[in-house]
Amino acid sequence: MAVAPQPRPELLDEALAHGGPIVVFDKVTLAFDEKVILDEISFTLRTGHTKVFLGASGAGKSTILRLMLGLLKPDGGRIFVNGQRVDDMTEDRLMAVRADLGMVFQEGALFDSLTVRENVGYKLFEQKVPWDEANRRVEEVLGFVRLAEFIDRKPSELSGGQRRRVAIARAMAAKPRILLYDEPTTGLDPITSITIDEEIIKLRDLEAVSSILVTHQLRDAFYVAEHMAVREGNGVRFERAPAQKANEAEFIMLRDGRIAFEGNASELREAQKHDPYIEAFLS
Repeated sequence: MAVAPQPRPELLDEALAHGGPIVVFDKVTLAFDEKVILDEISFTLRTGHTKVFLGASGAGKSTILRLMLGLLKPDGGRIFVNGQRVDDMTEDRLMAVRADLGMVFQEGALFDSLTVRENVGYKLFEQKVPWDEANRRVEEVLGFVRLAEFIDRKPSELSGGQRRRVAIARAMAAKPRILLYDEPTTGLDPITSITIDEEIIKLRDLEAVSSILVTHQLRDAFYVAEHMAVREGNGVRFERAPAQKANEAEFIMLRDGRIAFEGNASELREAQKHDPYIEAFLS
C-alpha cells in the first residue's frame, strides 16, 4: 500500500511562497464533542491536479471541503489555500479566498425561481460586473458545458444531469482556480454521470482548474482519474490518459478520521489485494 506523504511543516511556508501546492492541509484535526472527525490529516493539491476523496459515510470527506471554505475551523493544524493560511482567518478575509473557490453541491442547489442565465451569472451580477460582460461570460460557460440553448429556461424544465451541468457552469463563471465537487453524480444514471465526469475532466485539462472530488461512486472516481480531454477542431474528445497523466489524479481514502490510503489509481488497485478494508470498500 502506498504510504501517505506527510508535508514537513518547516518547509510549507517556503514552498507556498515559491508557487508551491495550491492547497495544503498540515496535521489538521477536528472533533465534535467526543467524536474525532479528522485526526492529523495532511495532504497537498498541486495546480491543475485532482484529489479524489473516498471513504464510508461519515468518514470526514465533505468536512474537508467545509474546512477549505472556512465554514468550519479545525481544532489543530494549518490549512493553506492559494498560499494563504485560512484556518485562522476572519470572515471578512475569507470572502476574498472564497472568490477563488467554486463549489458544486450534491443536488446542484440552483435557485428554482431564476432562469439558467440568472443562476449561472448570480455571483457576477452580485459583484456588480457590467451586464454585457457578465452575460458574455454566462454564455461562454454554458457553451462549455453544452447547454447554451437552455439559457432562458428554469431549472424545473431541465433533467437532473442538465441541472448538475448548470451548477458546474455557475461554479466556474467567476473563473475560480479551484473547484470543489461534493458527490456531483449522486442519483444520476451511469450515462448521465459520465457527462458530469467529462465536464470535470474538461475543466481540469483545458482550463487548468485544480479540483477536489468527494464521491462514493467508484466508477466516476476512476473515470475522472484515468481519462483526459483533448481539443479536436472546435470540439473536445475524451481518451484514456497515459500513465504519467493518470498519476496526476490521486486518491485519498479516509477511515476513522485518518488517511488509510493515498496514491494513484494503479496503486489503489494494488492496495486492494492486500488491505481488507480497501478490498471491501472497492467491492
